Amino acid sequence: MSEEETYIKRLNKVRKVARLDKYIASLDVNLSRSKIKELILDCKVTVNGECIKPHYQLKKGDEIKIVYTKPKPFEIKGEDISINILYEDGDIIVVNKDPGMVVHPAAGNLTGTLINALMGNRKELSKPNEKTRPGVVHRLDKETSGILVFAKTEEGHLGLTRQIENRSMHREYIAFVWGDMEFNAGRVNAPIGRDLKNRLKMSVTDIHSRNALTDYFVDKRYKIITKLRLKLHTGRTHQIRVHMQHIRHPVVGDPSYGGRLLQVAGKYLKGNINTFNIIMGIIKRQALHATKLGFIHPTKGYYIEFNAPPPNDMQSLEGFLKQTMN
Repeated sequence: MSEEETYIKRLNKVRKVARLDKYIASLDVNLSRSKIKELILDCKVTVNGECIKPHYQLKKGDEIKIVYTKPKPFEIKGEDISINILYEDGDIIVVNKDPGMVVHPAAGNLTGTLINALMGNRKELSKPNEKTRPGVVHRLDKETSGILVFAKTEEGHLGLTRQIENRSMHREYIAFVWGDMEFNAGRVNAPIGRDLKNRLKMSVTDIHSRNALTDYFVDKRYKIITKLRLKLHTGRTHQIRVHMQHIRHPVVGDPSYGGRLLQVAGKYLKGNINTFNIIMGIIKRQALHATKLGFIHPTKGYYIEFNAPPPNDMQSLEGFLKQTMN
């Protein structure tokens, strides 16, 4: 069981420059920077009783209150799970993740994760502030396949994290979305925050949200479905899935954002329920794959890039579309 903790502190003195999010990261609350920002945007962090922005500059006399869930400590055990390692050296490991695999252990998923697999393969991983996420620099959703990089050393972790923060890491995805896209290329610039009706989902909203930017390029058109290549400029939770739903072209098969709803796909299928059922039988998850990852090696200083084709289910989907929709 996880326990809810409340941390309250009144500041008697403040450094010359002290941002709220960075100050909380310096405290002994065992929270990642992404989790801290999430708590601030969800109003779980208040200053003098008011919701505040992550970049708020603290002042003498401010009272900070943090309400957060403290995870119950647990030991991560290595497991004998086969994984596809694309590259490894003394500082980093690059993995092509299968769909259906969670990246790191958390409540409800203590085993069977990519971290369990890496530790089972006797891989040394960096130890950031959050002990349940050794080596984790960025993540993919459980059912999203594709390339991830993990850090083995503290220097590697810091170098990769900085590239994510300054948006210099190149991340490219392949997705199949419902409908024939109106333009060959476009940009979705829409803030993303927690869905006000369902806290397990995200949505485009101006309330407690963060800016999110996605570029897309049409790769192939299959009448009822478009194959896209997408580039992330930010890394918000469910970003591509939320943005595609926002522009009314949800990712095919997406159970959370309209990609498995007949009423959504129906306007493109023109009543052909059989085709819908066949497609849903082929792709049982969101048809989304992280196909390319490029970055400056955190210790060697040169640019490296990795590519991975989509897994079998997405290839089967495209094969069906080529046969029936050309």
